[in-house]
Amino acid sequence: MDDKWPSGPVRNDMDFAANTHIIAHAGRYLATVEADPLPYELSGELDTLGPCDFSGTLPGGFAAHTKVDHATGELHAIAYFWAWDHVQHVIIGTDGRVSRATDIPVADCPMMHDFALTRSYVVLLDLPVTFSLDAVSAGVKLPYTWNPDHQARVGLLPRGNTSAAVRWFGVDPCWVFHTLNAYDDDGGRVVVDLVRYDGEYDVSQLTGPGPLTLDRWIIDPAAGKVAQQRLDDRPQEFPRTDERVIGRRHRYGYSAVIGVVDHATISPSGDFADGAFSNALLKHDLTAGTAQAHPSGKGATAGEAVFAPAAPDSAEDDGYVMAYIHNPERGAADLVILAAQDFTAKPIARVHLPARIPLGFHGSWIPDR
Repeated sequence: MDDKWPSGPVRNDMDFAANTHIIAHAGRYLATVEADPLPYELSGELDTLGPCDFSGTLPGGFAAHTKVDHATGELHAIAYFWAWDHVQHVIIGTDGRVSRATDIPVADCPMMHDFALTRSYVVLLDLPVTFSLDAVSAGVKLPYTWNPDHQARVGLLPRGNTSAAVRWFGVDPCWVFHTLNAYDDDGGRVVVDLVRYDGEYDVSQLTGPGPLTLDRWIIDPAAGKVAQQRLDDRPQEFPRTDERVIGRRHRYGYSAVIGVVDHATISPSGDFADGAFSNALLKHDLTAGTAQAHPSGKGATAGEAVFAPAAPDSAEDDGYVMAYIHNPERGAADLVILAAQDFTAKPIARVHLPARIPLGFHGSWIPDR
């Protein structure tokens, strides 16, 4: 390996099941899940310690996707629950306690699986996938369905003004599971890169008619509108960037090429069949407008790509890209490590794992202290 490879062992703290994530913040390891449950605190070996309400300061449930602002050390989340008439922006301070919780009124109990963060704003995705009592009555395990009467919109919640209301902007009907990153540009606009499902996507059935693409939304508060651009038209999911630039202008992003994603290839428990994925990872240079693909061989399937910097102060592209790739010859997963600046070359390391790792897991690599 390169001599810049971080010293000491590392561990992969990853999802246990659908929408469950492991995060590290303020000296805690937490397993988080969306739609109201409390997070669970874990030991450094991922043994369960018990539910965590951040020392009694969390007013309700928590969320699956969180964002750490590396400039402030704060942990941000958007919590939602089917019985609420709002969603809630929660900030956890560096002391491990809730420093602010802001209720944001919304109609129809929408599912907000992810969000984005900039220096100035929290970016909210209020899209036409909402809670359905009919789906509950039918025994659907994930009862959030397409609601054509719910306006698709994106919201900007100012971070520095606790009394300011969210400003909403209409967008074309769509669904978004995951954002790549967002930032404030020099013209007072907000740029959000995300994976967009066009048209009537039904989360309860995990199906939709439209294409799945990497897009950019440019929100212009002065003009009161959102411009939408296509960045890459290949079907892809699990977009990631260098965690150190979350909320700041980014140049690079990584994603996994997707195969057939439908009710036959993904279960409500979150277990993806190999057919839901393809055999390639993508690296996007969003400044140059180019993309590179790293294929993994015939029959292989590649999961989420995670960037690890070579050193804490290294450049955005100076580091390694890590992903689980199912090896069909072994019937098990390999942890594949690529040099980010030589993305199409052979892996610099391949770790043969003893079992198949479900490719739908999100990964967060944390130094083993």
